[in-house]
This record gives sequence, C-alpha cells and structure tokens, in this order.
Amino acid sequence: MTCAQHLIQLLGAYGVDTAFGIPGVHTIELYRELPGSGLRHYTPRHEQGAGFMADGYARASGKPAVCFIITGPGMTNIATAMGQALADSIPMLVISGVNATSSLGRGQGRLHEMPHQRETLAGVSVFSHTLLDPAALPEVMARAFAVFHGARPGPVHIEIPLDVMAASMPVHLCHSTPPVVPAFFPPAPAPQALALASRWLDEAQRPLVLMGGGSASAPQAARALVERLDAPTLTTINARGVLGHHHPLDLGCTATFAPIRELARDADVILALGTELGETDYDQVFDGGFGFTGKLIRVDIDPQQLARNHFASLAMVADVSLTLDALAECTTPAHRQGADICHRLRQRLDLEQQPDLAPYVSLFETLDASVPEAIIVGDSTGPVYAGNFLARRSEPRRWFNAATGFGTLGYGLPAALGASIARPDLPVVAIVGDGGLQFVLGELATARDLNHPIAIVVWNNDGYDEIRRYMTHDKVEHLGVDLKAPDFRSLSEAFHCRYAAVSAPDALGDALEMLQHAHSPLLIEVDALRWMNGAA
Repeated sequence: MTCAQHLIQLLGAYGVDTAFGIPGVHTIELYRELPGSGLRHYTPRHEQGAGFMADGYARASGKPAVCFIITGPGMTNIATAMGQALADSIPMLVISGVNATSSLGRGQGRLHEMPHQRETLAGVSVFSHTLLDPAALPEVMARAFAVFHGARPGPVHIEIPLDVMAASMPVHLCHSTPPVVPAFFPPAPAPQALALASRWLDEAQRPLVLMGGGSASAPQAARALVERLDAPTLTTINARGVLGHHHPLDLGCTATFAPIRELARDADVILALGTELGETDYDQVFDGGFGFTGKLIRVDIDPQQLARNHFASLAMVADVSLTLDALAECTTPAHRQGADICHRLRQRLDLEQQPDLAPYVSLFETLDASVPEAIIVGDSTGPVYAGNFLARRSEPRRWFNAATGFGTLGYGLPAALGASIARPDLPVVAIVGDGGLQFVLGELATARDLNHPIAIVVWNNDGYDEIRRYMTHDKVEHLGVDLKAPDFRSLSEAFHCRYAAVSAPDALGDALEMLQHAHSPLLIEVDALRWMNGAA
C-alpha cells in the first residue's frame, strides 16, 4: 500500500467524503486512488475556488472537506481561501504535493518549486507540516483532526514530497481496513467554573448573552439557555439563525448601534460563548465604543482567545455545546422581562428606517418570501453588509459571507457551490457584486457542471461602490473603482446558465420562482441604481 492510498483510506475513516481540487503532476498519485474510494471529487476552475468551496461546504455541513492542491502556484492560489477559513475558524484539510525529498531546499528550478512552501503556508493555517516519512502519516492526520474536533478549528496544510507519496507504507500500519482512528472528545467545562458562572448568572439583574459562531452546532441548547436566563442576546454574523427566525430575545448583530452599546455597558453579567469579540461583529464603525462594566464570563475552546479583545472575569476553556447544556442544567429559571427589553430596543434601533439599510429591506423580505429555507452566501457587497444587520434565518449555517473579518472578494459564488454540495436538499443563493464576481467568473463553469438549483444574485453597480463611497466621503478622486461590468446575459448563455434581469422586488421574486422549475444555475442581475432609486 502506498502512502497516497493509505491517505485516501484515512480520510474515509475520519468521515471525510468530499474533496476539491485541480489535478496536476504533483498530486497524480492521490488521483490514482480516488476511483472507487467513496470520496466525491469536484473540480473548480482555480485553486482559490477549491478553498472557498471547501469553506462553504464546511460552514453548511459542519464537517471538514479536503483540498488536493499542487505545489507552488496551486498553494499560493489557495492561500487567500485558507486565510478566510483561518479568520472564521473553518475546518479545512489542504493536502499538497511538493518536489521530491532529494531536491527540497536546493533551489534547482524544478517544476512548481517554491522556496519554503511550508513556512509560506504556516501563516494561513493552524499548522503546516512536511511529511518526510510514510510511517508518520497516521500521526499527522490525527493531529489535523484533533484540531478540527477538539480545538479551535481552521485550515491544516500537509505537504507530501512526490517520492513519499508513492512510497510503500510500513506493513504493520496496513492491517486494518478501514484504518483505526482515534475518537476525539472536546473539553467539557470545569465544575468549579460552572458553579461560579451559574451563581453569577443567577444573581444577575441585567444579564446579557453574546452568542458567537461556536454555538452554531447547538441551536436547541442555545435557545434553552437564553430562555432560561430570559436574557437579551446578541448573535454574531456566524451565529445567525442559532435562536431561530424571529426569537424574542435575539437582537442579532447590532452591537455597533448606540442603544445596544448602552445595554452592554449597563449589563452586570455578560456571558460570551464561542465569540472572539472582534470589531467586525461588535464595532463595525471602528471607534472602540463597545465595552462592558459588568463581569464578563467567556467560554471558548481556544485558551488564547479568552485573553483577546476584552478582559474576562471568568475564562472557561471548553466546548460551547457542552457548556450550553451544562449551564442550562445548573442555572435557575428567571423572569427578567427579557422579551420586553428586546422589543423596546428594536423600536429604538428601527433598523428598517436606517438610511444605509432601508434600500435593502425589500431585498431580504423578498428572499424570505421566495426562498425561506435557503442558505444565503455573500461576498463583500452592499446588500451583504446590510444583510448582516437585516437578514434572519430559521436555522444556523444558513447565512455566512466574507464581508467582514478577513474580507476577501470572490468568496460568494464558490462558497455557495460548496454549500450546495453539502446541502443539496436546500436552495442556495449567492449574493455577489459585479466586481467580486469578476474575481471568479470561471466558477460559473463549475456551477454549470454541478447543475444544482443555485441562484447567483449579482448586485451590479458598475464597479467597487463601497470603496467609491469611501473615496467620496474622504474627498478622494475616484480612481480604479469605476469599472464597466461585463454583459452578464451573454456570460450566462456562454456558461449555460439561466438568466434574469431585475430592478425591483416583484421582479426578483418572480425570478427566484424559476429555481423550482429546473436544476441549472440561475444568474439574476440586479440593476443596483434603479433598485436604490425605487427604494428611495
């Protein structure tokens, strides 16, 4: 058995069933083993697309996917997608080739040779490892899945030299089929910490809950706890839908607004669960104005994260799902008029009338009416920025985007394709700008190949409007932002996608109805100027 063959078997043993990649001479041994392995393989048109597809697959399914990537340019291409996954704690296993062991570090100008490839990728991964001995493969894979299942997840990179990939495994490692792999159990909260946290929460007069992406795997436990505490709750972008569609205690991702900042400062106990408390969730005006005066209880699977951004009075290294269940059992049911407090705050916020948000309200009302159960995946574009405040989902893992955090362009379409692979039972909508879509136009061919019912909503404002508005505000002459968009109707025809042009909510609703009648991708071009003028 070769190292490559054993690697494919190990992936199956760990429950990985989906791979993304573009074959090359440096990964040919991996592809030799794929037929009949049970591992589904999808080919994007660019390695960055492979990474974004794996990211979308993981967010929608909660499971890691694997990417098979050639050395050199393949790895520099996927590095951006790995950076996005690292920023948002998304599990992704990147397996790359590298030149033969005898040539490593010698600078001989070999095909795809990149000096210090492992070190280059270490900055966008939890760890990057060069496999020099086939016998070490089970150990390195176990480390990767320990990260995915027992620590703060993120991308892991394993590079394998060509000669090692084709080398034979030691006989003693090939006896069992499938291979035996360890079972990982994440850390549970310490009893002493639970006791102190529950006492503080029981004694609190004005508790506040901050629910981050770490809670996405436990929506029922999250709802049970906040209802038991009867506490107003902020849910971050990656926790959207954890409490359901219109939960009376859910204030969404509104920490940027003055009434919510007052609520946070007035809270006597704050419970932060699986959230890094970063500025793109809590301080989107970037003025440092979000803070606390009460006791802060932080729960995170990453001990270092507990010391970042805001000082914790009580820091618990634990899995959020286990902590939610435990706190729901040991806290006392309370009646603090939490729903009334949230109702009054929503009236004060009046998000639908905020000048920057109001033009997009009808967009999300139309999406709710036409595709209520859809997974909505966004790029960095105006409707997605607004949707981070306005959008509501009935379940977690149905709203995610690259508009904040690492904030890469070109994410929306390939990530939506990955989500569609993970959840073929649900419609998927990608919301992208004309500028961002042009980063990844080739992935329209991948969408055509998949033939899934995915809607690609293109917000066409002829350029980079977000930066254009910043330039206008700062009295900077427009340069590099006024770009003429391509003819999206012709592109749709070239890629065998259905097409619709819309400029108003009714037309968008009619176009989305087309998703029900065929499985080919649907590109919906929104004339942004006419939409905004109609909403004004």
